[in-house]
Amino acid sequence: MSKDSSMDHVDKILAQWRQERPDLDVEPMGLLGRLKRLGTHLGREVEAVLLKHGLSTSAFDVLATLRRAGAPHRLSPGELLEMTMVSSGTMTNRIDQLEKAGFVERVVNPDDRRSVLIALTDKGLATVETAVGAHVANQHRLMGNLSAADKAELDRLLRKFLSDFE
Repeated sequence: MSKDSSMDHVDKILAQWRQERPDLDVEPMGLLGRLKRLGTHLGREVEAVLLKHGLSTSAFDVLATLRRAGAPHRLSPGELLEMTMVSSGTMTNRIDQLEKAGFVERVVNPDDRRSVLIALTDKGLATVETAVGAHVANQHRLMGNLSAADKAELDRLLRKFLSDFE
């Protein structure tokens, strides 16, 4: 994974813009371009590991949300929406697909029989248990070329940057 970082693809783009439009300050373009490219690369790496467990990243997101909620691993559709930040139509589609695959089931809410909860099935729990272990190991691998100090600094900077949007 580690390569000479002296000149990357983004540097080439920035050099072209500096040549063609020296009046523009393209520093933000470089930072945001690298974040975007990194997100694309990381997304592919994460997806490859999850696919080995028969899961898309969106399916894993729902199963992992149910798993980390703790036993009995069930949440209302509204709680899933809030925790995953997708639209209600998208969530309904994800739940439908996961239900067809046998990973989740809709169960009557014992506190309000007019509503349902989304619950992990035994198959869903077993799948997410295995997948999350592989996912975390993969995350460690992906961060392997950064020192502990680098990771702490990157985390601090990303948290600061993200706070402006959240």
